[in-house]
Amino acid sequence: MPLKWKSKILLAKLETTYNTDAEPTGAANGVLATEVALTPMEGSDLSRNLEIPYLGAQGSVPIDVHAKLTFNVELAGSGAAGTAPAWGPLIRGCGVAETIVPGTSVTYNPVSDAHESLSIHFMIEGTRFVLTGARGNVTIDYTSSNIPYLKFEFWGLFNQPSEETRPTVALSAFIKPLAVSKSNTPTFTINAVALVMRSFMLNLGNAVEPRFLVGSEGILITDREESIETKVEAVALGTLNPFALAAAQTDVPINLVHGLTAGNISTMAVTKAQMQRPQGMENAQNIVEWPLRLVPIPTAGNDQWSLTLT
Repeated sequence: MPLKWKSKILLAKLETTYNTDAEPTGAANGVLATEVALTPMEGSDLSRNLEIPYLGAQGSVPIDVHAKLTFNVELAGSGAAGTAPAWGPLIRGCGVAETIVPGTSVTYNPVSDAHESLSIHFMIEGTRFVLTGARGNVTIDYTSSNIPYLKFEFWGLFNQPSEETRPTVALSAFIKPLAVSKSNTPTFTINAVALVMRSFMLNLGNAVEPRFLVGSEGILITDREESIETKVEAVALGTLNPFALAAAQTDVPINLVHGLTAGNISTMAVTKAQMQRPQGMENAQNIVEWPLRLVPIPTAGNDQWSLTLT
C-alpha cells in the first residue's frame, strides 16, 4: 500500500540530556504544523578516489549525516495569560529563553549560552523519523490578511527510521489564531510613529552548525544575527524619514501588538533597531510603500528583542 502524504504526525520535546531521545508522546507533545518538509539524510558522499585499471563509477562513503526538518506553526497564545503556548518548546530549541509570570505573561528573548535541544519525531503513516539533539532557527512573520506564523528550521542528528505504531495525538493546546488586520493588530510603530504595515518579519538569524568530530557530534548554535524586514505605507519625511535615520545610523524602537483578549495577545518589542539603507519604493495598488530593513541591537545583551504573551 502507498504511504499517504497527508498522514503526518509531528512530536517534539525538550531533551534533559543532549542527544538522548526525550521520547515525546502524542498526548503531551504533539505539534500542529503546516508545510512540513523533511530531508532525512543531509551530509556528504565522500568519493574513495581509487586508482583502478578500468573505467567506471566508484563507491562513496556517507559522512556527517544529519537531518533537516522545516515547518510553520500558527502564532497564537495558550488562551490563558501566564500559561506557556504549546509551541514554547519549539522556540526554546532556537536559542530562546522562556520566562513565565503565572497568571500574567510569558516572555521569550534570545540567550547566548546553555541552548536547549529537542527530540523530534516525525511520522508518515507508520514510518518514524527521529531527530535528536535538534536545534534551529525561526522567523516570526506577521503579514496582513494572513495568519501570523513561526517559521521553523531544525537540524538534528540522524537516527535510522523505523516502523512504529502510530500514537493518538492531542492538539487542543494549539488555539485558533487571529488574522493580521487593522482590528486584530492594533499597534505597529517604528520610532513611536504609527504606520500602516503590510508585513513584518523578524529572522533570528541563528548560525546552526552540524559539527562532527572524534569524541563529539552535535548541532550547535554558534552565532546569531537578527534582521527585520517590514513593508509600510510611505509617509511624509517630516513624520518618519528612514533615509536620514539610515544615514545617521540611528537606532529606533519597534512595537507590534497582535491580539485582543487575555491569553492571546502577543507583543513584539525591539528596543533598538538600526535603520538600514532603504532599497527603494514599491507600488502597491498605486500606493507608495517602503520596504524597510532594520537590525535589532543589544543593549546589555540578550535584550535586542522580546516576544511577550499576555
